[in-house]
Amino acid sequence: MNAPVPVLMYHAVASKPNRATRALSVTPEAFAEQMGVIKGLGLHPVTASQLAAHWRSEGFVPLPPDPVLITFDDGYEGVHRHALPVLAKHGFPATLFVSTGWIRGAHDTGGAPDTMLDWDQVRALAAEGVEIGGHSHTHPQLDQIDDDALWSELIRCKEIVTGELGTAPVSFAYPFGYSDRRVRARVRAAGFRQALAVGNGLARRRQGPYALQRLTVRRSTTLEEFERLVQGRAIARNFAKDRVLTKGYALVRRARQVRRKALRSRV
Repeated sequence: MNAPVPVLMYHAVASKPNRATRALSVTPEAFAEQMGVIKGLGLHPVTASQLAAHWRSEGFVPLPPDPVLITFDDGYEGVHRHALPVLAKHGFPATLFVSTGWIRGAHDTGGAPDTMLDWDQVRALAAEGVEIGGHSHTHPQLDQIDDDALWSELIRCKEIVTGELGTAPVSFAYPFGYSDRRVRARVRAAGFRQALAVGNGLARRRQGPYALQRLTVRRSTTLEEFERLVQGRAIARNFAKDRVLTKGYALVRRARQVRRKALRSRV
């Protein structure tokens, strides 16, 4: 199956998120309604590794009809408290990308924007069929840091997840959605088999396993908009403003990269 697939990107699921996470959070009630839409439409959630394996094998690894992905970034506590019971009710798998330095307990570096999961909760999610992927250690813009720092972010994240869960993560999501050729090559070299960006478009096989696009679900997403997203309708209209901002900021980041390279060459 080479048809495009909607990959939903969630962050916090919370009734009272703080200011830092509010825009990219959804309420528990909204999340439950959205999962009801997926169930009602007869869509079949799969994990990031399942989708990538299907496309990598050119269809020999089967997928259910009408697949959709439910993904969470960062590792907010509400994924366990509010999202997991809903996922379990419907029998839906999902994928959680954790920033290991933000997870409470061992390895915590501080700096998390809101209340995060602890490792027992991450293990509980994994036990209920949630794939645990990497999302770096301290959540930097990976395309803006040097090679040594980039490698450390990837390997430390992978080693911590492996040590805590007993299984190495195979999927990765870029913090902020940012990557470039160098970052994607290092993610692959670190042993991740696929990686997800943002892009606010449908995931397609031609994007390659290290640049799969996702659709942002935020607090302002209405149920009607959500239904259009999971059906792959009116994507460009829903994210027109996001795409303009993304293109503008991409130019800024490229200029910063050029400046840093020029400064390094003078040393």
